Order: sequence, then structure tokens, then C-alpha cells
Amino acid sequence: MSGPTLVIELTEPPSPAALRRFRALMVDLSSHFVEKRPGFFDVNVPAERLGVEGGREGDRRKPFPLPLLGDTSASVDEELTALVGFDPQREDWRRPFLVHLMGPGVGDESLFEAEHADEPEVEAKLGFKPTHAVNVSAGCNREIDHVATALLTAAVMDVIGGVAKAELLDGQASVVASLPGVVGIADDDWMALGTAEFLRAWVGHPAFRLVK
Repeated sequence: MSGPTLVIELTEPPSPAALRRFRALMVDLSSHFVEKRPGFFDVNVPAERLGVEGGREGDRRKPFPLPLLGDTSASVDEELTALVGFDPQREDWRRPFLVHLMGPGVGDESLFEAEHADEPEVEAKLGFKPTHAVNVSAGCNREIDHVATALLTAAVMDVIGGVAKAELLDGQASVVASLPGVVGIADDDWMALGTAEFLRAWVGHPAFRLVK
């Protein structure tokens, strides 16, 4: 993919119920949906469905909170229901993502092993050794794609759990460290670990930008 990627580290294999919630979320968020295997989705996700202000290409879009993003006490069903009713004339339907679960027994085992080889500091900050992970990769690299990637990752974490792992640009560590939901900073200030709350707070910061 040509845009940014975020990784969700998981403490254990997702349960069947979590996988059903994961799939239901991706179906509801997507204007285009292809399931290549259980837990591997090739999708287009309109930014508006993630709580991003509408507008045509070229406009500066700004995130704003919707019930899906702001009310962590809501049930999964209530959160998914909150996504219904968007005006299709305002949505950008062509925002491609690959969202895929990987690890032993589910697929992309070699990729999982390669991405998680020799990470003692990350594991120490996490407090666990990841058994599986979810990659959220954007197909484009505009500013809006970075915002959508972070918010889509946070939405997936709402239904599947885990801790987000985000590479940092030079100088971002000091800003990120003060945000809510940060679990730790690793790899000599080049990696942030955090919750869905952290991703949403990071999106709202003027210095926000993911690493491609």
C-alpha cells in the first residue's frame, strides 16, 4: 500500500465473537468490501463514516467527534447503528484500505514473524508478547488518509482490543508522550504505543502525521 500503516498488537487470538464484531464493523464502514479470508478485508472506507468533516477533494478536512468516536460506554451495536444515515453525495467512496489479521493459525504468519522479530523493548513497554496483530494500511498518502487510518484503527480496536503501534517522525515523541492513552515510547523515540483514545487524541493535535 502507498499510504501509512498502523499495527494493532493483540495479547491473544481474537475470539469468534470478536471476529464477528470485527467483520460487522468493516461491512458497516465500507462502501466497497471484499473479504479475502476471515479477518482480511480489502475495503474502501469513506472518511465521513469515521467522523471526518465532509467536503470535496482539495478541501482541508477536519475531524470531529461522532458517537462512534466519543462515547466509549456505548455498546458495539449502538456504535454500528451510529454509522447509518450518511449522505452518499458527500462521501468520498474511493478511500482504499487493507485491514488484515495476521499470526499463527489465521494467515500471514511469515509477515507477522518478520514484523515482530527481536522487539524486546516494545514487548517490555506493552507488558506482553503479541500473539497476533492487525495491520491497517491505507492505499493513498494524502493528509486525509493519515487521519482516516488513525480513526479506522481506533474503531477496529473498539471491537477487537489490543494496543496500537505507530512509528513516529523526528521530533514527534515529545508531543505524543503527553497525550492521553499513551502506553509507552520505544525504539529511541521512533515508536509510540497506545490505546484507541491515544489515536483519537493524536489525530486532533496540530502536529499529527503518520509515517508512510
